[in-house]
Amino acid sequence: MNKPAGSSPSALRRRLKTAAKVVALGALLIVGTLIGVRLYDIQQGPPLASWHTYVPEELNAEQLDRSSWQDYIAHEDALLALVRQNVGDKLEPQDKVDSNRYFAGAKVYPEHFAHDWNRSFVLVPPGEPAGVVVLLHGLTDSPYSLRHIAAHYQSAGYVAVAIRMPGHGTVPGALTDAHWEDWAAATRLAVREARRRVPAPRPLHMVGFSNGGALTLMYALDALDDPKLAKPDRLVLISPMVGITGFARFAGLAGLPSILPAFAKAAWLSIVPEFNPFKYNSFPVNAARQSFELTQTLQERIVAQQRSGGLERMPPIISFHSVLDFTVSTRALINALYARLPANGSELVLFDLNRATKLGPLFRQGAAWSLAGTLPGDKRNYRLSIVTNASPTSSQMVERVIEAGSLGAVERAIGIDYPREVYSLSHVALPFPTNDALYGMHPDNIEEFGISLGAMSMRGEVGAFVIGMDTLTRLTSNPFYSFLVKRIDGVMPR
Repeated sequence: MNKPAGSSPSALRRRLKTAAKVVALGALLIVGTLIGVRLYDIQQGPPLASWHTYVPEELNAEQLDRSSWQDYIAHEDALLALVRQNVGDKLEPQDKVDSNRYFAGAKVYPEHFAHDWNRSFVLVPPGEPAGVVVLLHGLTDSPYSLRHIAAHYQSAGYVAVAIRMPGHGTVPGALTDAHWEDWAAATRLAVREARRRVPAPRPLHMVGFSNGGALTLMYALDALDDPKLAKPDRLVLISPMVGITGFARFAGLAGLPSILPAFAKAAWLSIVPEFNPFKYNSFPVNAARQSFELTQTLQERIVAQQRSGGLERMPPIISFHSVLDFTVSTRALINALYARLPANGSELVLFDLNRATKLGPLFRQGAAWSLAGTLPGDKRNYRLSIVTNASPTSSQMVERVIEAGSLGAVERAIGIDYPREVYSLSHVALPFPTNDALYGMHPDNIEEFGISLGAMSMRGEVGAFVIGMDTLTRLTSNPFYSFLVKRIDGVMPR
């Protein structure tokens, strides 16, 4: 029987090669189009300033592992002096404005304040310490973000050690050369200092916010197998970055055009004025890439420790997380971490959105997050607490608790109402009380830092600001902060 024309193996190979070439060409066209759009978008944005191009030289992981706390503070002092010399003292005339944190004449200039919270700090209680806590801030952030939690621990008799992560607290350009391994080494340094000040057996707590939550978990996992690392007794995670959006996987591609000098701005995902004295507004591609690599490594370590039985020795964890979180993955927190934990006394506290608002028709599809659709329906090894409305029409909040190993919920009032004007918490809001001078909705000292970002209520025409309105409307303080610190008290031996 004659074979149909074109059905021979050689003809089939030719067709497969042709199809492969078509697919490859299509992929190249898509990548080329995306890069073209990216380059066009870059050229429309503002130019890079000195705080984007100057990169201070931080200590690397090897140097940090050999350093003492005093060494790190001395290097930090030198870095900030270099920032003044290479950025602040060389500003262009158009950059000498009252909203530029690098202008010595600005109200938001950090060195004008009674305390520059960009720096690492230690808080010591009166008398003999009951324990010690290490606090790790988030990406683009500074030690300011955990100062209230640190002060609360101090009031409970703990020494609080809060370290500035390498690449932070100076200029956003520093994050273009940052590496997560250096952040992990800085974590080890902070724990060494904590244990130097307060030796075992007095308790060691670690508090991690956002990216600092990932670093906290990474340290605790490393300490399971490394006898040289002091083992924490309790982990407190706030908006922990166990997983992030898939975009970060391709952030390196977004920065490819920056290898050409004409397209140096491609190394940045956003370039905006630096008006916040304690947090970068501009965001480089490398920062996204480092967070992605950190969370990927973290998830791999969690799986490996579960398989080897190491998680049985993991300290208890309590996590606080907003159901709506634009920055980190809620599903990753539940599935990649909590679903793998043994029954060791861990707890997950979720802050629901405000179910009593009348904004339901305006929410994007899926924004009204379904607890039943995200949480596993089986019994859990951890305690689950959901802070939510008493009813769909009530602003009074209750805590619904499902104990480990149970499916039944117990409900109790917490004595706090959801503010009418707030439809949810946010990733950045949780560690700040509403009276925080910089981020609070009701700041107790509105002039302390030259600007009160949380108290702004903007009304007017669109297109007037150099930053997106979502930056100014995002909730920056936590109306349930008093509830949060009471829950921390509940896991704090005294």
